[in-house]
Amino acid sequence: MGKVIYLVRHCQATGQAPEASLTGEGEEQARELAGFFKGKKVSHIISSPFTRAIQSIEPTADTLGIQIEIDSRLSERVLSTENLPDWMERLEESFGNLDLKLMGGESGNEAMARGLEVMANAPDRAILVSHGNLIGLLLKNMDESYGYKEWQQLSNPDVYEVNREAGSIKRIWS
Repeated sequence: MGKVIYLVRHCQATGQAPEASLTGEGEEQARELAGFFKGKKVSHIISSPFTRAIQSIEPTADTLGIQIEIDSRLSERVLSTENLPDWMERLEESFGNLDLKLMGGESGNEAMARGLEVMANAPDRAILVSHGNLIGLLLKNMDESYGYKEWQQLSNPDVYEVNREAGSIKRIWS
């Protein structure tokens, strides 16, 4: 079957700050994720250090008896440290120009590189828990046609199965 990695976008959260926690609905979604992964042969769980990412996968870790490893390379991409009233337009632009780097932020290529490092070193059947922008960039790396419009269609949570050897990605959350 090849090296399979599960990319998981966090559940519904109260905000975008690193310490933002899950909403009540997000907590229910996290329990649903635990049920979803119960039948899968998961070997490791690696999460962004952001509270919402950790809280999203805690029920799964408890159910499977797997300790969560924290990896800051799975943190959300910082588009800019400035307040951008047109941030959605700038984000769309960044999917078309992966070298675009706004004030205090990181380019799509920079963010993608750190996420790809985690994926390359993750053991088979690992769950990687991250955020929409970074996951969107990782999906774009595997499928060039993936862009801003596809990013907009990501759900909270969302799960993609990535077969690194076959170079295939498949959305498996509904």
